[in-house]
Amino acid sequence: MQWEQLLSLKKQGDKNKRLRIEEDETRLGFEVDYDRVIFSAAFRSLQDKTQVIPLSKTSFVHTRLTHSLEVSVVGRSLGRTVGKAILKKHPQLQNVHGFQFNDFGAIVAAAALAHDIGNPPFGHSGEKAIGDYFLNGNGKRFKDKLTEKQYQDLVAFEGNANGFKILTQSKNGVEGGLRLTFATLGAFMKYPKQSLPHKPTTHVADKKFGVFQSDTTFFEEVVSDLGLLNQGNGRYSRHPLTYLVEAADDICYTLIDFEDGINLGLIDEDIALEYLINLVRATLKKDVYSALKTSQDRLAYLRALAINTLIAEAAKIFIENEDEILKGTFSEALLDKSVYKVQIADIIKISIEKVYQSAEVTEKEIAGYNILTTLLENFTTAFENLSNNSERQYDLLLLRTIDFQVDTSVSVYNYLMECCNYISRLTDGNALQIFQKIKGEMH
Repeated sequence: MQWEQLLSLKKQGDKNKRLRIEEDETRLGFEVDYDRVIFSAAFRSLQDKTQVIPLSKTSFVHTRLTHSLEVSVVGRSLGRTVGKAILKKHPQLQNVHGFQFNDFGAIVAAAALAHDIGNPPFGHSGEKAIGDYFLNGNGKRFKDKLTEKQYQDLVAFEGNANGFKILTQSKNGVEGGLRLTFATLGAFMKYPKQSLPHKPTTHVADKKFGVFQSDTTFFEEVVSDLGLLNQGNGRYSRHPLTYLVEAADDICYTLIDFEDGINLGLIDEDIALEYLINLVRATLKKDVYSALKTSQDRLAYLRALAINTLIAEAAKIFIENEDEILKGTFSEALLDKSVYKVQIADIIKISIEKVYQSAEVTEKEIAGYNILTTLLENFTTAFENLSNNSERQYDLLLLRTIDFQVDTSVSVYNYLMECCNYISRLTDGNALQIFQKIKGEMH
């Protein structure tokens, strides 16, 4: 892969090539991407979507929105650090094409800002609830009306693929969704493959999938323009900057979910501080640390130090492995090669035991599962009846609540994907409200 191609400023619908040297420095294409994501309704809805604790009323706890903003900040730093090294190694990028090191930061920041935009309500349990409905629930009735890949899109419903749909889908007269640059879309695509084959290799890019059958045409246009390497079977090598988006996410969820656990009283403060000190021992200034009076100040100091430590570490690993990354042969997440791998694993282990598996999280995930299953059953039935010309008054009332028209005559897959996409865009609170209305609970 070549950086000249990978840094493409092209947008959906463009007929002519966009050149970096012709860009307005005050309104750079990659920075416009960031702005478009942040002003989008899909991004705003993340303020009421679960990061760890569903439907939490605690102000300390991160939502998907605060998490995404933090990931974008870390991603910007990573991109700029790596960008400096890349321009030094490939001077023609700057001398001939006009790219600056900040461009790398802007691409990674925009992709990182959008990285969770496709996640349904109630966190990862929301994804599982949708998949389970089609695999084991009443959604199984559609299996014989779908191709193998279409059915796999539903039973393994994936927030990453849904994110690509949200960012690129023409809706309500808006052509091309948010019309982001192909460079940002490439960096966003963590798993540039279709739903099948399922985990064909142990390469990190094959772990999940990143595009639904409904979106493969434009997906192919993006990967072709960027020069991502074709690995066969609808699979492509990752855009190199995706590794930085992934590292930014890994850094934030490792440290921030841990911090949420401490603030909620699920993780003992003394144990937490000890685990963080293990991670930053090499750069810890003991005199500064010992002068901090409250555990909250100590925690904030250690968290900042840990983030800086892991940013430097991830950038170093990327730069050392750039050739392999460009060849598509670098097969693991950057932090999996980190000298801090053991310390990171220790922190994640505590978060799993004390936070992710806590009674509060478990109880609310069960509620979320029930809410989404009920919504799926009611909406898929309404679409199904409409397509069979056997709609009931109840179906019409239900479909009147959604803000788009679906042509149910096109295909079963089409209306099922629209249904899942609609439900995925709901916030935790919206989903709960619709559930209560379906159950006849008047407020």
